[in-house]
Amino acid sequence: MKVLVIGSGGREHALVWALSQDPDVEQVVAAPGNPGIATLQPAYDGQTIVCRSVDISDHDAVLALATELGADLVVVGPEAPLVAGMADPLRAAGIAVFGPSRQAAEIEGSKAFAKDVMAAASVPTGRAYICTTPEQAAEAIDAFGPPYVVKDDALAAGKGVVVTSDREEALAHAADCDQVLIEEFLDGPEVSLFAITDGTTVLPMQPAQDFKRLGDNDEGPNTGGMGAYTPLPWAPEKLVEEITEKVLQPTVDEMRRRGTPFSGLLYAGLALTSRGVRVIEFNCRFGDPETQALLPLLKTPLGGLLNAAATGKLADIEPLAWKPGSAVAVVVAAKKYPAKPRSGDVISGIDQAEAGGVRVFHAGTAIEDGEVVTAGGRVLAVSGIGKDLDEARQRAYAGVGQIRIKGSQHRTDIALKAARGDIHLIS
Repeated sequence: MKVLVIGSGGREHALVWALSQDPDVEQVVAAPGNPGIATLQPAYDGQTIVCRSVDISDHDAVLALATELGADLVVVGPEAPLVAGMADPLRAAGIAVFGPSRQAAEIEGSKAFAKDVMAAASVPTGRAYICTTPEQAAEAIDAFGPPYVVKDDALAAGKGVVVTSDREEALAHAADCDQVLIEEFLDGPEVSLFAITDGTTVLPMQPAQDFKRLGDNDEGPNTGGMGAYTPLPWAPEKLVEEITEKVLQPTVDEMRRRGTPFSGLLYAGLALTSRGVRVIEFNCRFGDPETQALLPLLKTPLGGLLNAAATGKLADIEPLAWKPGSAVAVVVAAKKYPAKPRSGDVISGIDQAEAGGVRVFHAGTAIEDGEVVTAGGRVLAVSGIGKDLDEARQRAYAGVGQIRIKGSQHRTDIALKAARGDIHLIS
């Protein structure tokens, strides 16, 4: 099988790496890819991993590349091209695509649309007001009271949500959005649960938890994610089954009923509240950085799994198999991230970190004058695996300690509370 992976971030690096572990995948092409993908060594004899330059906003160019390569499967990594409809011309040309159509991807493209789907499918979620004027937003903010939850309706690269007790900050964020959702605050720990689906069958992955705030103890501005870990030792035993039954399957069934079946990766961001599971948001693709923690533990070959979803044959796949142990991914971010991240700083120590047993996924890097340099806000994700969270954390942070980037930032508490047993459900 020849697989074309679209994207250039940490999620795509992790996908290409995992695909390279599948003996049924003979070639992986990343477009445009990144320096980390370019240095991957093939996992099997005869397998090739290459990067090709392409403008991922140009759907005709992507289709031409997939046709030239004779790709058996195209995996679209980022949300923006999916919401823009990249999967549609590929499918129309008879190419198998892992990723939803433009209409189905609207479940991430518009939070108001997602709320409508959840209402129709009786999926539990927080109450929300949809506002288009400052006056409506102010009224909704006052109706809920603090802490205020203000969400840009449109795509915002994971940074469109403000949770604050400062009314003026909430109003200011609402004013910056064309359409905004003002939601009730959901208590309890958050969970990310990914599901592979072909539009009918749903195969959930194991749950993960990510960390959105820039600083330790969940302080500082919201980011695209500063780290993640899996599995969740504190999660209820039947959590995955409950979320699949109450959230994932009803949502997939409703999308199919509407004539816009969702095929690809359905990502449910959830809160385990005192009133039960509630959906915070849906995404239409693999999450970043949860993917960098999940895929190193996935035992089921990824190529066959994604191809089965893309070709409507997911019912033939056994429940997903996982390696024992835990994984922790720690994001190393550039100086001044998330406001105005600095580019061009030399990165050293990646080889030493990987020699110590971690996997370093490139998210925002480039090559300048033969050296790897920063080229984005979240630069790297360092993933460590261990028999438990303590060991996985030790390995991940040992890897982070080997890496040198001037002015870089990272959290020191990824998975710390979970490893200590300090996360408790609200009853």
